[in-house]
Amino acid sequence: MSVIMNGKEVSAAKRAQIAKRCEEYKKEHGGRAPGLAVIIVGDDPASAVYVRNKKKGCEEVGFNSWVYEMGAETTQEQLDDLVVKLNNDQSVDGILVQLPLPKHLDEKHVIELIDKNKDVDAFHPYNVGKITEGDYRFLPCTPAGVMEILRYYNVDPSGKNGVVVGRSNIVGKPMALLLLHANGTVKICHSRTPDLKGACREADILVCAIGKAKFFDGEYVKEGAVVIDVGINRDENGKLCGDVDFASVEGKASYITPVPGGVGPMTITMLLENTLKAAQMKN
Repeated sequence: MSVIMNGKEVSAAKRAQIAKRCEEYKKEHGGRAPGLAVIIVGDDPASAVYVRNKKKGCEEVGFNSWVYEMGAETTQEQLDDLVVKLNNDQSVDGILVQLPLPKHLDEKHVIELIDKNKDVDAFHPYNVGKITEGDYRFLPCTPAGVMEILRYYNVDPSGKNGVVVGRSNIVGKPMALLLLHANGTVKICHSRTPDLKGACREADILVCAIGKAKFFDGEYVKEGAVVIDVGINRDENGKLCGDVDFASVEGKASYITPVPGGVGPMTITMLLENTLKAAQMKN
């Protein structure tokens, strides 16, 4: 049977460390806690859930947090003004603009407007470049969470074949870079990859991040591979599931992350890690 990689357990252990480090930080800085500002524009229900969970995470580890809710009719100028205000606010260490934004707003422009030293999502071009160099301060939260899970379960990518399916800027590309920095041999696959099944079967570590419910069954997985499921989807019954057909792959994989309860809990935890780092860097 596969070892189930419990993201909730890894997250709880990591948050306990962050909370302890937050207390030490506060002692060194006159009781001032690290602070995260989150901007949400519009009324997307999924975004609202994510933002609530981020605020809850901040409270759990002792951070200050502020949520700025802006209506769907918000103009580019109004959003830009708020970002600039938060850039200049010394009590704010991290800034996050919840994506996606309403279609009339320019996401790329907003990301580039955020102070690179407060960019706790690690989406700013400067931080993306630093990740490419391997000389980074912040990491995108989901790939960083995957690496934390691998460390917790003593899975070392060094010398192993890593296959990442998905080439998004948020998960696929940085995930491949982090496995490469950990001395893995990495292949990125996507919708145009010929013989995707064959490519996946070469993986010692298979990361699935394409957003297709239960797409990867046992035929995509080599015996004994480590399978990381980044997908969050709904199945035909409306039940939460990943990109991996868990029932088909469990037992064939040596380690596997479930959905829910795998990679998901780590994303906000690594956002908290980035916020603490931003505060420490500033001081």
